[in-house]
Amino acid sequence: MKAHINNLILLLFIATGLIGCQVEDPELGPAPSEEQVKFSASPTSENANIITFRNESGAVNRAVWDLGNGQTGAGDQITGSFPLSGEYVVKLTIYTSGGSASSTQTINIAQTKPEMLDRPDYNFLTGGGSNIAGKTWVIEKDVSGHLGVGPATSSTPEWYTAGPNEKKDLGFYDDEMTFTLSNNLAYTYMNNGDTFANGANAAGINGGGPGDDRAVTYTPPTGMKWSITEEGGKEFLSISGGGFIAYYTGMSKYEILTLNETELYLKAADKANPANAWYLKLAPKGYTRPVVEKPLKTANLLDKFDGTGTIPWRADAIVFKPNFDNPFPQGLHTDAKVAYYQRLEGEANQYGNLQTTLDYRIDLITRNKFKMKVFFPGGNEYPAVKQQVAVKLQNSLAGGNAWQTQTEVIKQVTQLNQWVELEFDFSSISSSTIYDQIVIQPGGEGHQTPGIFYLGLFELQ
Repeated sequence: MKAHINNLILLLFIATGLIGCQVEDPELGPAPSEEQVKFSASPTSENANIITFRNESGAVNRAVWDLGNGQTGAGDQITGSFPLSGEYVVKLTIYTSGGSASSTQTINIAQTKPEMLDRPDYNFLTGGGSNIAGKTWVIEKDVSGHLGVGPATSSTPEWYTAGPNEKKDLGFYDDEMTFTLSNNLAYTYMNNGDTFANGANAAGINGGGPGDDRAVTYTPPTGMKWSITEEGGKEFLSISGGGFIAYYTGMSKYEILTLNETELYLKAADKANPANAWYLKLAPKGYTRPVVEKPLKTANLLDKFDGTGTIPWRADAIVFKPNFDNPFPQGLHTDAKVAYYQRLEGEANQYGNLQTTLDYRIDLITRNKFKMKVFFPGGNEYPAVKQQVAVKLQNSLAGGNAWQTQTEVIKQVTQLNQWVELEFDFSSISSSTIYDQIVIQPGGEGHQTPGIFYLGLFELQ
């Protein structure tokens, strides 16, 4: 018995020793103090209103700047442009393993440099120096793609584009964004009481937790400024004070894709989902885009969805990924790449589709049959998901009512888990000259059941 007790004591000692020898996490180190945050401000030799700021705090994990003129950025060095005279409070925040700290400096710009304000992008955005009230922009709601989303690494909204007036009653289309050259590049956001917010980011403006996009009761801040900067060969529009433009994604900085007299097209990051990028298309308030009649044309329409196609597809309430690995490279379609088409769940997505609007009207006299290869996986929830593909020809001039102009051909898919080839015959309307829009819709419409499909070929014959 004594030996047994001794063994127990020995085991307890060993166990205690093992516990005592557990490796502890290394200390993160002390948090930095405000006194440690130091930076220099050096006017450039060519222009005293352009200033280079350098982090002088030593080695840090990250340095983040707010230059007080609407411009923000990250890195140990940043250059700011200050065309207008006045005082600007510049803030540097450093991050170390132990925490973060901030420090500010006030810089004084002695003289306004009018030549820095007289540049095409400033004039397009604000209406120019003679336009004291500034220029007001609104979401171009009547145009497809006024809102879109795609991968952050792309420059197009590959995953989804909103159709004309699709987001009505969500506090989106009555917003007005005004940019002025006066009052130190002032920006004013008028939302008439509510703002359209991305569901994953809505909490940032007290709009509740994650969920669907929604209208949020929100009062925009005052005293906001704007700035345009160039980084890596790209132009960016930034709003100070946490401001943003019409659709809230948690970000205040936008890549400028297009800026001219009648169009402002922007790409914004997504704070909650960094892999996503959002797109906004704006037009001057009161502007109506002229209708340009399109020529009638016989042309090749062919896409193998392998990255070489020339059809500019738009994803409308679906997930669309071209150049996707073929899930079943056998039978009728052995190509390595295809398109992934995901029908989304929910009421808002029940009419989702893949579509394109051409810059001409399709001449159907000699070529009026579309050939298409599709793969319907057996895992979809049939028959709630319909075993069919619809191809629709529409007149885009009807805007949100284009569906009322359409001619539709529906083909049944009777075989699952294999590639099938379908033919959509529009010879009965070959004399029509109004169609410039093509819509593809696997799985049916008017229901909320999700589904996954693959497209291997689309061709006009």
